Amino acid sequence: LQELAASGSCTPFEKAYIRKDGSQVPILLGAARLESDELAWVCFVLDLSESKKVEALLRQQTEELSRANRLKDEFLATVSHELRTPLNAMLGWSTMLRSRQLDEATTNRAIETIERNARAQNQLINDLLDVSRIITGKLRLNVRPVILVSVIEAAIDSIRPAAEAKDIRLQSVLDPNAGPLSGDSDRLQQVFWNLLSNAVKFTPKGGRVQIRLERINSHIEVTVSDTGQGISPEFLPYVFERLQQADSTTTRAHGGLGLGLAIVRHLVELHGGSVDATSAGEGKGATFMVNLPITIFRPEPTDMERVHPTVSDTAPLLDTPRLDGLKVLIVDDEIDARELLAMLLRQRGAVTTTVASAREALAIIIQSAFDQKPDVLVSDIGMPSEDGYTLIRQVRALAPEQGGRIPAIALTAYARTEDRIKALASGFQSHVPKPVEPVEFITVLASLIDRFQSSKQQLPAEAPAMSPPHLDNFC
Repeated sequence: LQELAASGSCTPFEKAYIRKDGSQVPILLGAARLESDELAWVCFVLDLSESKKVEALLRQQTEELSRANRLKDEFLATVSHELRTPLNAMLGWSTMLRSRQLDEATTNRAIETIERNARAQNQLINDLLDVSRIITGKLRLNVRPVILVSVIEAAIDSIRPAAEAKDIRLQSVLDPNAGPLSGDSDRLQQVFWNLLSNAVKFTPKGGRVQIRLERINSHIEVTVSDTGQGISPEFLPYVFERLQQADSTTTRAHGGLGLGLAIVRHLVELHGGSVDATSAGEGKGATFMVNLPITIFRPEPTDMERVHPTVSDTAPLLDTPRLDGLKVLIVDDEIDARELLAMLLRQRGAVTTTVASAREALAIIIQSAFDQKPDVLVSDIGMPSEDGYTLIRQVRALAPEQGGRIPAIALTAYARTEDRIKALASGFQSHVPKPVEPVEFITVLASLIDRFQSSKQQLPAEAPAMSPPHLDNFC
């Protein structure tokens, strides 16, 4: 400080104060000349410990934000790639089918390819929606007693074709007495399908994937192991994090959004369990272990024979009910969606009318003669000018003889829980998210018509137009 004062410099500088115990404290040394006396100096020492901590924290937060932005950019690029990849196959084969120059075998292969890629794209969208529900806390479970053996067998059957295509041996060791547990069977099947799908995807041809189910003390343990490429020690701590992928470069060998394992962890934790991953390193396979608590109650014994699930997840169209003579009004601004739905319903005997806007639909309902009015309305939600919510509110405002009580289904790509609630509150009787299986939609439509006919017979002739229900004093 004396040297500082002698030099006439007022520039402070940092030093480290060493305590008796050897620890160092960052300090700032400086001096200032008094205005009242040019020969007098004031020296100061500032403890920089807190400011250094704040500086380190700000640096850490900046690095985390930079990393989050990088992950976001990589994720958006991956989403774009993964959604465009199946779309490319669908568009390409669709164009070739339009040329009508393919033989029967190639035509069948084209149709199979389009369906397979459409299902793959649908799975990607479902994963994105699940992550959105997880982030917003809106993912719910339909909890009931579950026999885990049946759930795992269904997951194995779903993944078996992919394993056979790569000549991968699927081994299962399932204890039939391990259980029961309380949970959502569909979500648990999603957990094990994700784990098995990952194992098959990252296991080379001729490899092996094993799933083991056993009871250990008061919990059930499910282990999925493979002889695949394994997980590096650096990536292992982040394997269950959202948007994380061991290889996110453009040269990666495997597709996906990096969301599957994050969904697995959240679903398992919602069931009160835990999931862990271990790997001896790259090229040495990986093991995922799911622990789930056993339920505290025992279900009633049953002599019913258990029906094992089949590989196919779709029902044949021939099993759906007939819709002979049913007049259906279809409202959708997308011409492809209108024509597809109209063709599907006409195959089951329905009489269809298609329009592209809410205004046209309302005019048809009002102006049609009494015996020519549509029996049911199927409307999209997102449409220009007037959306499906506006249409159904206008319809419900009509008198019964004008069509104000027509049964209505919202067939829409808005698939969140709040979208379903809004559709039902607006006046639709049913909400069906796109894409929908043809068999499922026809069954929903037939069920709605049956319910409407039954309730119509019980209503008095002067019943008012249908509106969202009130539950005042409801017990």
